[in-house]
Amino acid sequence: MIVIKFGGHAMSDENGDFAQTVKSAISHGVEIVIVHGGGPQIDKGLQQAGLTSEFVGGFRKTTPEIFAIVESVLVEQVGPSVAHHLQSAGVGAQAMSGRRGHTLVAKKLNTLVNGESADLGLVGDVTNVRLETIHQILSEGKIPVIAPIASSEDGDTGFNVNADLAAAAISGALDASALIIMTDVEGIYRNWPDTDSLISEISASELNSLKSTFADGMAPKVQAALDAIAKGSKAVRIIDGTKPSALADALDNHGGTLVRA
Repeated sequence: MIVIKFGGHAMSDENGDFAQTVKSAISHGVEIVIVHGGGPQIDKGLQQAGLTSEFVGGFRKTTPEIFAIVESVLVEQVGPSVAHHLQSAGVGAQAMSGRRGHTLVAKKLNTLVNGESADLGLVGDVTNVRLETIHQILSEGKIPVIAPIASSEDGDTGFNVNADLAAAAISGALDASALIIMTDVEGIYRNWPDTDSLISEISASELNSLKSTFADGMAPKVQAALDAIAKGSKAVRIIDGTKPSALADALDNHGGTLVRA
């Protein structure tokens, strides 16, 4: 089982490389679950609605008004689009919200990766993953394409979950052999933004000792890698998904930054 987080500008892929690579992996017996982001699409939706959002520590502060746009864009637009591209390549896929079947249960996130307290609004911290819906879709021979939207334990409140962290929680719950995080940078840089400081391989314990040094969007990715391994994943690989060959290389255990247990 491999969980792929498909997001960032990697999602601008319109030439079918992503879908064809997934199709090839499945033909070789790899079971795949996809968790998607959609930052650029959300930004466009917010702009059209006349709303602006602020990022704190790599997280989008989410008011109820912003959450409504985030949920609509991810669940009604981005997920179905990803599933459609896969289907067009001959891959069975089904888009779903993390709220479906109470798959992702979360509480309000109040702490940034560096330990600082922050009021992020309706940003969620996943506390439980219920796998029934995921297993149902897999049993039908389809790939679940999951939007990182969660619900509170009582189901009354929806939460916007960072897609990297949602993928980590799902990967851990599935005891995945690997979580592949597709983003728009080469991997984890020891001294961001120095591109010569790319870390090719690192243990989770060493990465944990460095995590407070990361900022902006890299911070949740580092936390996601640590969370995935802590919750059961065997490894995490962070790659530049804007490169057509990157996912195929990652599935062949090459490229980016490998975080191992």
